[in-house]
Amino acid sequence: MRGLEVIVILAVLAAAGGILFGKRDRRLDATLLLSLALAVLLHGVVDHYRIQMVPAYAVAVVLIIIFIRRVVKPQGHSRSSSLWKKILLSVIVLAVSGVSVYLSLLLPVFDMPEPTGSYAIGTISRQLTDESRDETLSADPADKRELMVNVWYPVDQDKAEGKKREHYPSELGDAISLVFGVPKQLFSHVTAIPTHVVAEAEMSAAETNYPVVLFSPGVRSTRFQSLTAIEELVSHGYVVVGIDHPYTSAKVTFPDGRSIFYEPAPEFPTSAELYESNIKGVGIRAADARFVLDTLTEWNAKDPNGLFQGKLDLNRIGIFGHSYGGATTAEAMAQDKRFKAGVSLEGGFWGSVAHTGLQQPFMYIMSGGTAKSFDPSATKKDKVFYEEFAPDLKSVMTKSTKDTYYLTVDHFFHQSFTEIALLSPSIFAKDIDPVHNIDITRSYVRAFFDQYLKRQSSAASGWIVTRLSRSEV
Repeated sequence: MRGLEVIVILAVLAAAGGILFGKRDRRLDATLLLSLALAVLLHGVVDHYRIQMVPAYAVAVVLIIIFIRRVVKPQGHSRSSSLWKKILLSVIVLAVSGVSVYLSLLLPVFDMPEPTGSYAIGTISRQLTDESRDETLSADPADKRELMVNVWYPVDQDKAEGKKREHYPSELGDAISLVFGVPKQLFSHVTAIPTHVVAEAEMSAAETNYPVVLFSPGVRSTRFQSLTAIEELVSHGYVVVGIDHPYTSAKVTFPDGRSIFYEPAPEFPTSAELYESNIKGVGIRAADARFVLDTLTEWNAKDPNGLFQGKLDLNRIGIFGHSYGGATTAEAMAQDKRFKAGVSLEGGFWGSVAHTGLQQPFMYIMSGGTAKSFDPSATKKDKVFYEEFAPDLKSVMTKSTKDTYYLTVDHFFHQSFTEIALLSPSIFAKDIDPVHNIDITRSYVRAFFDQYLKRQSSAASGWIVTRLSRSEV
């Protein structure tokens, strides 16, 4: 819990104790009233109110009303309550306040793990329109394919000092709501969580140019879903471009205020039809990635904002993604050899990659929970498992011609590759320390790109992988 949240709870308990067990005194009542009101007000102004604290707010409002009546109304004869009644009311106040404490600990306002690199992190957001492609998912046949991207880039530490840190956007709460089917208000507090990112800072000139990595999020998710991994890469001298894909991302909001929300695919009667639909959907996303790379190429030649001109090393381009974004990663690599290396965080293989394999270094990381579904004797399959998963994975691993890695992570489930372990450790990181959970993904992703884009060894990142031979798939 945050400091002011603790103070609110203590103020509520003190006020309730004053009413139930203290002697009625106008000066004491006024003091407790002022203290409680001030605690609640400061909490709202400094920390911002959040839904987890609503039970405590409700008790506080009731107590404030009682105190106002006691201060305003002249003291008269009042019948003292029995000890048992006081005990019962005390238990109710403690229980209701305890609900707020429990919910605040269940869904904490966490501190992001510090990036381990030497660079600070800047960002800009941009709307991109691909005039060569129609938006096939829009009701308007004249619409062109539009994207929102964030570019995160290295900044000198002294240039970031004193600048206000960016916070997680509300889109993260929208994404969690869609993925887990819970009210998005439960995660409205994510906007109170500061990142290590500053907006519109000057790009570092410490290096002539920087390798570039694209990031594609999962379906129903957001380009901000894996900021810990993005921050880690940028702090070590990468430019990272996060892509939101309209209609499959949770919510894409454009500068003019328009928002495009996730549209679920229709129910398909057969797995084959669903598979074909996924090929089409991933194909659109892979085209998005290629278009973003085309745009970066233009910016590198002539950036209208002057920020990236000549700063992007287009001979060192990587891509990674989670789930549907992992599938996007694999297919984009199969279609476009400008991508020199890629990491899929438990994505499928929908498209040409399932038949041709890859000609670039590739790492695939799977959660231990999903890996159990590959056992033919397993009666319960993970919801992300599908009939063609195992043969497609084997095909990619055996047909790929460059270094290929396959890892499974025990105690991980499908969403463990995002920030979900930090958002609720007690629910989503029961068997693993939440910071260690985060560190696994960000360390392996960075180590892989250090190896294949920078040609650097990354012992400090825990580069411990087992090279797959064809017989091991």
